[in-house]
Amino acid sequence: MATIIVQPSGTQIHVEPGDTLLAGLQKAGYAYTVGCRRGGCGICKVDVVDGEFSYNRPVADTVITDEERGDGTCLSCRAVAECDLVIEMRDASLRLVNPLLGTINAARCDRERSAGTPPEEQ
Repeated sequence: MATIIVQPSGTQIHVEPGDTLLAGLQKAGYAYTVGCRRGGCGICKVDVVDGEFSYNRPVADTVITDEERGDGTCLSCRAVAECDLVIEMRDASLRLVNPLLGTINAARCDRERSAGTPPEEQ
């Protein structure tokens, strides 16, 4: 499992292994501007500020340039977190659309933080 921290808000999202960033954000009750959801349009680009990701499906060179690949740009509909990530939204359009899922996500993140903290620090 990985945690995504979304900047500039600092929102923390729990992501299941193998889920794309887009899927993880949606499962946590969040939405933002996306297009085709197949890696063909580039509307869902986000900037990875810290952490590593990979693509579990092909991504066209016409959608992500070599320069973008080098600077941390990724397609959230195809990118899978390899570890905890810090991402930055390009248009700050992330919004909570399902408060119930948002509450469940927050509880998962709290549980993960507690599980990773030595007992003397809890």
